[in-house]
Amino acid sequence: MTSDSPVPPGAPERGKPESFRGRTLSASLTVRDMQKSMAWYRDVVGFTVDEEYERDGRPVAVSLKAGAVKLLLNQDDGAKGERVKGEGFSVYITTAQNIDELANRVKAAGGTLESDPFDMPWGARVFRLNDPDGFRLVIASERE
Repeated sequence: MTSDSPVPPGAPERGKPESFRGRTLSASLTVRDMQKSMAWYRDVVGFTVDEEYERDGRPVAVSLKAGAVKLLLNQDDGAKGERVKGEGFSVYITTAQNIDELANRVKAAGGTLESDPFDMPWGARVFRLNDPDGFRLVIASERE
């Protein structure tokens, strides 16, 4: 063990150079209609609004939270033309909450599931849904 990288007894030494070890992930999504998307994430999925951002008195972004998960929604200004949203991208969110109850809450709030809850081979239970712009959310139980 070296003084600059303490390793607990019995743990393997880390490789050099040390691998990247992130702690949290926040995603930033550019959406067509920020107010509509904010309402969907808040009212359908259950995120809370953390902060709203304005530029020249006009809303341009909103920060949303669900536990330790953070999303930033940015308003697409159309300056780059019509851009495909959500294609080939998904956000995988784990929770200790009951997956079936969350899926039912989403449906009761008017959301449409891409897939009803099902069990994955590795023990997680998941359901999928798409936001108003086609970004896919995968909501999953923690591994058992």
